[in-house]
Amino acid sequence: MPTINSNYLNLKAGYLFPEIGRRVNAFAEANPEAAIIKLGIGDVTEPLPEACRVAMLKAIDDQGSRESFHGYGPEQGYAWLRELIAEHDYKSHGCNVDADEIFVSDGSKCDTGNILDIFGSGNTIAVTDPVYPVYVDTNVMCGNAGPANESGEYGGLVYLRATESNNFTPAIPEQKVDLIYLCYPNNPTGAVVSKAYLRQWVDYANTNGSVILFDAAYEAFITEQDIPHSIYEIPGARTCAIEFRSFSKNAGFTGTRCGFTVVPKELMGKDASGGDAALHSLWNRRQSTKFNGASYIIQRGAAAVYTEAGQEQVKALVSFYLENAKLIRGGLAERGLSCSGGVNAPYVWIKTPDGLSSWDFFDKLLNEAHVVGTPGSGFGQSGEGYFRLSAFNSREKVIEAIERITAKVAV
Repeated sequence: MPTINSNYLNLKAGYLFPEIGRRVNAFAEANPEAAIIKLGIGDVTEPLPEACRVAMLKAIDDQGSRESFHGYGPEQGYAWLRELIAEHDYKSHGCNVDADEIFVSDGSKCDTGNILDIFGSGNTIAVTDPVYPVYVDTNVMCGNAGPANESGEYGGLVYLRATESNNFTPAIPEQKVDLIYLCYPNNPTGAVVSKAYLRQWVDYANTNGSVILFDAAYEAFITEQDIPHSIYEIPGARTCAIEFRSFSKNAGFTGTRCGFTVVPKELMGKDASGGDAALHSLWNRRQSTKFNGASYIIQRGAAAVYTEAGQEQVKALVSFYLENAKLIRGGLAERGLSCSGGVNAPYVWIKTPDGLSSWDFFDKLLNEAHVVGTPGSGFGQSGEGYFRLSAFNSREKVIEAIERITAKVAV
């Protein structure tokens, strides 16, 4: 009988979102008449942009002819898509990112977990708290963290507290850490940061030989001026940062699956003898070995995002969800709930009323208003006493959810 990866046994009982699904399914079975509105997971609801659909249909037709058929593509992504990404997402913002530093994938969630393949054991890992659970769980899976304590925090990880008192932007750690996970606009709090704040992180990382793993999956939702869309807007970031992006939220690709990761060529790690090793080469080797590339059809759809029509349609989609977020935040604030986020991000971060725990408030909303959100404690210890609502739903259901919460839940 083979041995197992016993690190998996250190994981807490259930990943956050399956546990939400379990509770919702149990409630639905017991209350079949209840019309449940789900504002929990960050899954989009609106159709794919027309430009993307048209491009995918043409790509399907390409597969019907020997002359235009595409089988295995480059593991790094087709050059025509990587060049569009480099031009529109980076060079237009003054970022020095070349097309061959971009690796197209089936989504940033996979990449933020898989990136650990190219890093060794013994690294000190820093995560913000609250945090997107994938960052933590994948480190537990590969042995970078020990068992969880009573509060659910794993031994070996450095937790950077993001609280109301620091505007959900944690302080730079005093000790040296090797890998740092940052996500801005932030999931779950919706917080954004200034260039000056990110410059502190870049300076810290370059001084300490650290690598920042920067998740910019929600950058398209930034509405305010002078908020950085990419960490590469900060001088010095190319020698200390890897960036993850996604088409899931801006273009609705959650079910279609396409994202990308940027690994600059001058970014280095250390080998066992203390010599420099280029992370770009290591990631390229990893992808070439374990990944056969995102499909031709999907990459054609992603490329259509950068057409004139695609840009207009994506902006309209982002604006739609931001209006939902504005309605959620405004409606709940009028009811007296303390809310943040929802301005530069599709998530509204709510302080639970009357001292309710995050899961108690989850149960209250589910049972009394038939509305599903995400308990803040599922994102970490500093998320206790908070609750996340997602703007990803139809306008009709968002408005109804607000009406139900304000009318049926006593706060």
